[in-house]
Amino acid sequence: MDRISLGNREFEGRNNAYVLEGAEPTLVDTGVATETAREGLREGLADLGYGFADVSQVLLTHFHPDHSGLAGEIQAESDATVYVHEADAPLVAQEERALSDLDSRRRELFSRWGMPDEDREGLLAFLEDHTHIAGDPAEVTSIEDGTEIEAGDVTLRAVHTPGHAAGHCCYEIDEGTEAFVGDAILPVYTPNVGGADVRVDRPLERYLKTLSRIEGRGYDRAWPGHRDPIEEPSERARVIAEHHRERTENVLGVLSEHGPADAWTVSAHLFGGLSGIHVMHGPGEAYAHLDHLAREGVVADDDGSYELLESDPDLDAVLAVE
Repeated sequence: MDRISLGNREFEGRNNAYVLEGAEPTLVDTGVATETAREGLREGLADLGYGFADVSQVLLTHFHPDHSGLAGEIQAESDATVYVHEADAPLVAQEERALSDLDSRRRELFSRWGMPDEDREGLLAFLEDHTHIAGDPAEVTSIEDGTEIEAGDVTLRAVHTPGHAAGHCCYEIDEGTEAFVGDAILPVYTPNVGGADVRVDRPLERYLKTLSRIEGRGYDRAWPGHRDPIEEPSERARVIAEHHRERTENVLGVLSEHGPADAWTVSAHLFGGLSGIHVMHGPGEAYAHLDHLAREGVVADDDGSYELLESDPDLDAVLAVE
């Protein structure tokens, strides 16, 4: 297996595409549809003796453009099979209904989060200006949890890990000692939850279950969608879970100090001023925590304004996952 590090500047940056050589040359993730990423991927494949036309399969961890943007272009040159979880398949295929539903959900939540008109319009313009990075639509083959795919000279097994995205999947290698983990866990950043995919219901709960699942798999090494390999994936999953516990405490602190607030206001207290995609990610993450606390009865949700009901909840119980 070979890793191609792509020097894009979108989102977390430093995307990885992974190449599995063999009878079925396979890519895991592709990078974003920008010239920089395209050139980097072509050069990385050429160093291994391949071009886009030689790729037999593309496995996508999720629909975000920095992971799927070049899939359609590669498929057009190679007729490669593009695999992605069924929840994300319509977005990679760029089906009109799926794109429209995503836009409608975003607008609905931006309003519910309390995003001011000027910031909302600026964010929507930013998203519109960046639609090109999703690249060309791909004809996709849907997969689900447990799907096995022969890739290169190994067998990959899909493990559904939602939270960051509804259809996020990791791919276990052979006996499951290692895995491609996309953005389920990252070595430096903590993956955004709540804003990164507004389609996810109960985003914090879903993501905490994903972290628990990754921890329980006991991987020796994980190959993330950004930056360098993770040598202790279970520990990294625990650290990220603890990060979300601390963030929950901080959210409660904001409500305790400042009174009832919407997600936009809580985000401002947590993160300060934001720009670009983070205008969506900041209040989205605040919302994920507020929504979870409301479902657990710790705060009351009055049409997007959250009031503290319990000042010292048992967070072990509140954040427990089955």
